[in-house]
Amino acid sequence: MLRSGILAKKLGMTRIYDDAGNHVPVTVLSLEGCQVVAQKTQGRDGYSAVQLGSGEAKVKRVSKAERERFAKAGVAPKMKLVEFRVADDNLIEVGATMSADHFVAGQKIDAAGITVGKGFAGAMKRHNFGGLRATHGVSISHRSHGSTGQCQDPGKVFKGKKMAGHMGAVRRTVQNLEIARVDADEGLLLIRGATPGAKGAWIELRDAVKGAKVDDLPVPGKFTAASAAKADAPKAEDAPAPDAASSEEE
Repeated sequence: MLRSGILAKKLGMTRIYDDAGNHVPVTVLSLEGCQVVAQKTQGRDGYSAVQLGSGEAKVKRVSKAERERFAKAGVAPKMKLVEFRVADDNLIEVGATMSADHFVAGQKIDAAGITVGKGFAGAMKRHNFGGLRATHGVSISHRSHGSTGQCQDPGKVFKGKKMAGHMGAVRRTVQNLEIARVDADEGLLLIRGATPGAKGAWIELRDAVKGAKVDDLPVPGKFTAASAAKADAPKAEDAPAPDAASSEEE
């Protein structure tokens, strides 16, 4: 059962209290109007997936081709787009709006995102090196990583050698995080513990690939169909007529 995931925006961290009064650190994620923008089908594309978009983008910052694609899908231009592989029978219609109760409390999920960038860092901070000795001939370079190569043979530094350099700002996935609470009305998910990324980062949430699975998950997912959203929207003829007395006074 391969369901779609959800694309959410990280608002930050806070804490909640469980039934025993213990405080639980949680990451707060907002769906930001997460909608299905496109479908990938086995017959046309060679695989099955749904493309989700979150966050409202400024129209002037979206290319004409993308604007036309969003208009064809019947959704507003989105800031972030992500594809989620799904089973052939778990495709969700284009224009549907995902709901936070797509996941249930107590469920295990995998969260993927871009980690916080740390800039240029030394080997001790970046790779947990022990550094050089404090004395016995070592001066100035106490926090250096030491020798990186060999002698004339091979006479080079191998690629991938752990050295000082740019730290962070890479894609990482944290597995088996727990859904602490779900607020479908506000479109919020509270995840126990920390997720990759800084405040404002986009986080991809999927059903955990490891550990125990939950049986009562909504399949193919929990969402509001585009047709239902249009039906619920107020029509022009349903709008209340202006007060006759006020119109006469004018």
